[in-house]
Amino acid sequence: MKILVFNGSPKREKSDTLCITRAFLAGMQEAGEQQVKVITAVDQHVAYCTGCFACMHNGGTCIYDDDMKGILEEILKSDLLIFSFPLYCYGMPAPLKAIVDRILPLSKMTMEKVGDRYEHVGQGDYSHLRYVMISGCGFPNSRQNFEPAVAQFRLLFPSGHTILTVPESPMFNVPQASVVTKPRLELVKEAGRQYAKAGRIDDELMTAICSPMIPEAQYAAIVNGEA
Repeated sequence: MKILVFNGSPKREKSDTLCITRAFLAGMQEAGEQQVKVITAVDQHVAYCTGCFACMHNGGTCIYDDDMKGILEEILKSDLLIFSFPLYCYGMPAPLKAIVDRILPLSKMTMEKVGDRYEHVGQGDYSHLRYVMISGCGFPNSRQNFEPAVAQFRLLFPSGHTILTVPESPMFNVPQASVVTKPRLELVKEAGRQYAKAGRIDDELMTAICSPMIPEAQYAAIVNGEA
């Protein structure tokens, strides 16, 4: 499988969320050989979309000649897109959002009704693509935090999406927290194995991964310097 990973963290390789994504990919590799390419969003030269819609009228050519052209080519060569990012103001960090905005050339201006909403018709057939969102946040729980990012991802990729949201993610880069982070990363590896084999993750495993690693109040006290 050809996997394209978007590392949306401005921390690049030091990303807390990338620790989770690496474990997921390790599990996938254990299930079978995968071809993985990583694009670090903050290192790409991608101009902001102006909403001119030129790309949707002229067969997919953007007015900007920047790194996005190569990124779109990589997307079209892939089987799976993994969006790995920390939660910034309840959404994606700006460098990754800039890339997502610029996938507009893959669509036409023409619309069609799908279920109870309208969607733009694709410039091609992208039914082979699958999508995974892996997002971590610094809060001690998932409730009332990830919902905006999850809703956006589901609307962007209504078919073939899988979403992992992990609270307390700064602990993944704290060696002293390994007693709880290592078991959690093993669960994520198992999720990667399941996904590679069946294209889905068991609900029970998903719930375990997305739950706090330590009690919420204890985590908040540590962050606040009270513990």
